[in-house]
Amino acid sequence: MSLNATPAGERVHIAFFGRRNAGKSSLVNAFTGQDLAIVSDVKGTTTDPVYKAMELLPLGPVQIIDTPGIDDEGALGELRVKKTRQVLNKTDLAILVADSTAPLGQAEEELLSLIKDKGIPYLLAWNKADLLDSVPEEGENTLWVSALTGLHIHELKEKAAALAGQEGPKRPLIADLLQPGDTVVLVVPIDKAAPKGRLILPQQQTIRDVLEAGAAALVCRDTELALTLAGLPKSPKLVVTDSQAFAKVARIVPREVPLTSFSILMARYKGDLALTVEGAKALHSLKDGDKVLVAEGCTHHRQCEDIGTVKLPRWVREATGVEPEFVFCSGREYPEDLSPYKMVIHCGGCTLGEREMKYRQRTAADQHIPITNYGILIAAINGILYRTLEPFPDMAHLLP
Repeated sequence: MSLNATPAGERVHIAFFGRRNAGKSSLVNAFTGQDLAIVSDVKGTTTDPVYKAMELLPLGPVQIIDTPGIDDEGALGELRVKKTRQVLNKTDLAILVADSTAPLGQAEEELLSLIKDKGIPYLLAWNKADLLDSVPEEGENTLWVSALTGLHIHELKEKAAALAGQEGPKRPLIADLLQPGDTVVLVVPIDKAAPKGRLILPQQQTIRDVLEAGAAALVCRDTELALTLAGLPKSPKLVVTDSQAFAKVARIVPREVPLTSFSILMARYKGDLALTVEGAKALHSLKDGDKVLVAEGCTHHRQCEDIGTVKLPRWVREATGVEPEFVFCSGREYPEDLSPYKMVIHCGGCTLGEREMKYRQRTAADQHIPITNYGILIAAINGILYRTLEPFPDMAHLLP
């Protein structure tokens, strides 16, 4: 997958924070080698987080985020600060930019404490070091830089790459379930909700991971699944389907052939699969009028049979016989207070980073609100949840 094609959710997110006029945006431009952020002597020039994809060697594709000043003022300023703090939930490495001619202020101290509480790797970059009579030596998490002269910008990049890469490689999406030479059948229904001329992101990522495992990916529609299976010389190692076709596909695939969905693979890949399986149990405790949050990581045009706003609510009503109140959110807007809800149903999160997906799950868990995943819930509704967990050895403790 090329740099430009790397999804945002697969990039390491490096976010720059700081007070207004600490030279944060200038440092972002020096760091990226581009005029990414608007630079001005006027305080508060950056009013919304600005995102830029780039490659940071030896780390690879990253997402650079320039944020509004953490000391912004007024009612609008408070909203900007709130957006800045929300960026922390998706940040893999935080770079706090401070003015080297002044001590850290209260806003910076509070943000630094919050960064540490969240366990986010961080660097403290003292900018405007060119104004100092002498430049102190760098520390473990601290260095003195100058966006104006380029002082220690290279060192800042190297430290950032080293810190952001400390967590090591992510777990595979599906490759750890396969052996070289295995065949995986991927069921991809083509309907009016499917993007014309292309596969959706989880399907693309699964194909890539199958190939990297040395296995073969055989892609078909649900309408040709029976013919496809009949034409194989031996049973496939695994069948992966779009969750919306679970009922039909489960009837076609022989019981001895492992079956799961792209959404369930994403639940394991990006977050806590066991937590979302446990969350599905809340389905049958819903009552009339209970609020259910349906959350998606991306924003897209809603069609008449949209999965999140139309199909899932209908299937929940049919499965439970009750009339919950469904509330919808998408993109970056995810409530911090989940107490009004009896349950959260989240998409696979293919456009979200692992840290943000886990933050959303942890927010629910900390408030004792059950959270589940589209695919897991659909499997539960169709009575095949345990079957769809059988391919995962680490889920054996959840099986009957």
